[in-house]
Amino acid sequence: MIKFQFSVKNRRLFQLEPAKVIVLSFFVVIIIGAFLLTLPISSNSNVPRADFLTALFTATSATCVTGLVVVDTATQWSLFGQIVILILIQIGALGFVTFATFFSILLGRKVGLKTMILAQQSLNDFSFEGVLNLIKNVILATFTIELAGAIILATRFVPKYGLRGIYISIFHSISSFCNAGFDILGGYQSLTTFNNDPVVLYSTAFLIILGGLGFIVWKNLWEYRKDKELLLHTKLVLVLVVSLLAFGTVFFLISEFNNPYTLGGLNLPGKINAAFFQSVTTRTAGFNSIPIGDMKEISKAISILLMFIGAAPGSTGGGVKVTTFGVIIVAILSQIKGVGHTIVFKRKVPYLSVTKSLAILGLSAMLIIILTTILLIFEDIAFLDVLFESVSAFGTVGLSAIGTSSLKNISRVFIIITMFLGRVGPLSFAIAMTMKNTKKKNQDVVYPEGKIIVG
Repeated sequence: MIKFQFSVKNRRLFQLEPAKVIVLSFFVVIIIGAFLLTLPISSNSNVPRADFLTALFTATSATCVTGLVVVDTATQWSLFGQIVILILIQIGALGFVTFATFFSILLGRKVGLKTMILAQQSLNDFSFEGVLNLIKNVILATFTIELAGAIILATRFVPKYGLRGIYISIFHSISSFCNAGFDILGGYQSLTTFNNDPVVLYSTAFLIILGGLGFIVWKNLWEYRKDKELLLHTKLVLVLVVSLLAFGTVFFLISEFNNPYTLGGLNLPGKINAAFFQSVTTRTAGFNSIPIGDMKEISKAISILLMFIGAAPGSTGGGVKVTTFGVIIVAILSQIKGVGHTIVFKRKVPYLSVTKSLAILGLSAMLIIILTTILLIFEDIAFLDVLFESVSAFGTVGLSAIGTSSLKNISRVFIIITMFLGRVGPLSFAIAMTMKNTKKKNQDVVYPEGKIIVG
């Protein structure tokens, strides 16, 4: 186990494994962000200065690229505050470790083996070989895509908002690619006034999709022109992403077609645009083009499923991840067929991947159940809406059927904790918290097999 040692005056104080470093880096960034947002300069002069809980909630939501807010971003936060939020979004999406390593490379500093392994785990790459080139390419590709997105959005926002439209375009592009869901259009409206503007909806949607594919998929697709080979991971991600997008679009279109509060008042192209966008954003982005609270119950239920599944590993999105969902589905089908191994695309999935997927699913479900129960205790809200809020927080989605600003402070505290755990991953957090700094005893002991009847 690689450990990172922190010393003062050559005296070793403590050691941290990579998982703990990653968790700690998110925590530190959130606290710094919360402190900055409590400063008078961060709030607009015509509104009261944000209290610490509001600042902490906003900093957590931004760093965990969630998008849930307890105050309207455009109304509460000044230009300085909005830039702080934007920086938190960018760092939270790519990871503090990724940025720190990138600037070390930029400054010509030597990057050691321990740092490369830490960066590899931060990006969820398969190995640390070539991870430095991957980091450089990820950062450069991210900035390039965000710039391109801002230029496209500026063609719509500048005519509507004047020169401020340039800033709105940059903010919106970064928030979209990072799957954050923050907007500065004001009035909690998100993109509900742009259903008949395909440029805004589709450019935002494709930024969300690109950010949600994951860096490993990017790398593999880029190298495909040379190798002509796709990894099993890439195939599974692409198939599931396309399938979920198609399913969500068709479902929302049919379910909400005649709902006068959502798609009912739109023409047919507008309905298709809004249904597609809702399918995209529900899987971790947090923007909305239709009022979430006015959707039918069945639409909210399917949204909960899509939010729970989320994006791909190593991406800017959250959820249990599409590959986790895919592995479990394939494992179930393999058991039904009586096949001893989990097979997908004529490849055997490692047993460790199956058990890890089950652990992630179980821990995630437990976390959501606990938060839902707590919210039901403190809030007088319908069960489905509370479950929607819980899954949205865990999946770092940012959609809300009830309006997070209406929740009590105690509920906000638990949502903060859930957003944090959802971003770092419940399994990663559990591993980080249970790791011992001392060498495990009896790790090579072989125990006799015992039989348990299940099912």
